[in-house]
Amino acid sequence: MPLDELDAVRAERDDLRDRLLRTLAESENVRKRADRDRREAERYGGSRIVRDLLPVYDNLRRALNSATDAAGEADAALLEGVELTMRELIKVLAKHGVTVIAPEIGDQFDPQNHEAMFEAPVPGTKAGDILQVMTEGFILHDRLVRPAQVGVSSNPG
Repeated sequence: MPLDELDAVRAERDDLRDRLLRTLAESENVRKRADRDRREAERYGGSRIVRDLLPVYDNLRRALNSATDAAGEADAALLEGVELTMRELIKVLAKHGVTVIAPEIGDQFDPQNHEAMFEAPVPGTKAGDILQVMTEGFILHDRLVRPAQVGVSSNPG
């Protein structure tokens, strides 16, 4: 076999080996990407249903907050049913990785988890103190589904 022909065969072999290694690497990357996408879909695939359930949570919370201590016996049974429904909803959400963000009045505003709905200069507070909580927020595993909506103090220093 002439030397030029041997060099051409070796060059072709090296080219084919390089293409094979690149194809194998690309195939491994596709497999890893598909595995990561599958895990994310399992972990965060329920975010749409969680968003759809948040108004239900909000309505139950409003019903519980508006209930008075002077409620009659019939109202007490209804109130107990609403409380049980709320507890079950929280339990089911927690089972699927949803955590409630429930800031308290006086907590510090956190832009990662809170949405400021208004600012007001209130005496006796520091800038960034939470004055009012309108709605609670929710986190699905480590992703924010909805920030807690709060009112914040704007007092300087």
